[in-house]
Formats: sequence, C-alpha cells, structure tokens
Amino acid sequence: MTTAPTPAWLLPAYVRAAVAAGATAPEPEIAAAGSRLLDRWTNPARRFHDVRHLVELLTRVDELQQETRKPQCVRLAAWYHGAVFSSDTETAKAHRGGEDEAASAQYAREQLSALGVPEEKVESIAEMVHNLLRHSALPGSPDASVLSDADLAILAAEPQRYKAYTEDVRAEYAHIPDEDFYRSRRAIIGKLLSRPRLYTSPLGLTWESQARQNLTAEAARLDKALRKMSPAPDAG
Repeated sequence: MTTAPTPAWLLPAYVRAAVAAGATAPEPEIAAAGSRLLDRWTNPARRFHDVRHLVELLTRVDELQQETRKPQCVRLAAWYHGAVFSSDTETAKAHRGGEDEAASAQYAREQLSALGVPEEKVESIAEMVHNLLRHSALPGSPDASVLSDADLAILAAEPQRYKAYTEDVRAEYAHIPDEDFYRSRRAIIGKLLSRPRLYTSPLGLTWESQARQNLTAEAARLDKALRKMSPAPDAG
C-alpha cells in the first residue's frame, strides 16, 4: 500500500499559518508540531483522508479565501480537521466518515495552545473543526462556511477525479464486506442529497450542481449493486 507524496512546501505552509495566527513558540517547535500532524496524515491506512486530501483542502480554502475573515485560522482548521481518524467497522456502520471531529478539535486545542496561539483563535479553530461533524454553517461565521465547503469540494470534482475518490474511500474500508459498505455509503449519500444546500459560501454554491450530479450517479450505482446482492423475492 502506497501513500500520497508529501509536497516540500507543505510543512513550511503549516509554520507560516501558525505564526500568522499568533503562535509564539520557536519555529523549530512549530515545525515539530506540523511534523506530528503530517505523521497522522501520511498513515498508510488512510487512502482518501490522506495528505492528498489535505493538499486539496488547503487549495480549496485558498480559492475561497476572499470570503474568510481569518484565513490563517481556516488553514489551521483544515490541517487539524482530520487529525484523528478511524476506518473501523463500527464507524462505518454508524454511517459516519472516519474523521473524529470532536477528538480532532480537542487535539487542535492542545497543540495550538502549546504553541502560544491566542486562546480566542484556538477556540475559533477548534469550533470550526468540530462543526464539520454535520457540515452545517454557523450563523455569522463565513470562516466555518469556507472550511465546510472546501471539505465537501471533492463531491463536485470532475467525473474521473470523483471516481478515484470513491475508489480511495472503498480502499480505506477494504476490511468491511461489500454489502455493509454499500449500505453505509448509500446512507451517507442519502443524507447529503436530502440537504437543501451542500455548500453555504457564495463561491462554494457554484459547485452545487456538479456535486449533486456526482452523488446522484453514485447513489444509482450503489442501488443497482445492492439489488443484485439482495434480489426481490419471487411473487406468489
């Protein structure tokens, strides 16, 4: 099993974001915190929620930056949003993604506080991370909207990238039988499609149509696969 390569610019980007957010720790200490995060993102068990996802998320945050109030805090929230991750069977059966938002938010609090980031900003970052539990916008929080939209941007990818994304997610849960995985995945897609809007920032709204097309097509594929696995009983 191979992991996505880590771009050389990634760790320095973490250091810059932390310093810009007010970290007072020496730069080597900040870099060490970033390295600990990268160790988590490069865990071989991660096939979608890996360093490639982190890079894509940071890129999307940059695209939506003009809508943020504290862009460096949003970037740090992106770094920490998947710090704690599990693809175990119970998580899948509960129809949840592998990211543990509550635990990741707490990890962000501990790490960023230790680096001297001001408490107000630490709490803002942790709140953004925790809010990804439901991907619902907080009233009056454009930063939270940008982070949520950036995290869901993969749903609006062009078809080939979306296909690769679904394959990576399946590989992440390779230990789960097909039928169990398909049912859990179908439940997640159903919840997403039932929402009035997937994206809440003005620029993010431009991704809505493509995301719904991708999700609807995947739902149809899953429904077809599940029908084959559990055919309807013969009439009479």
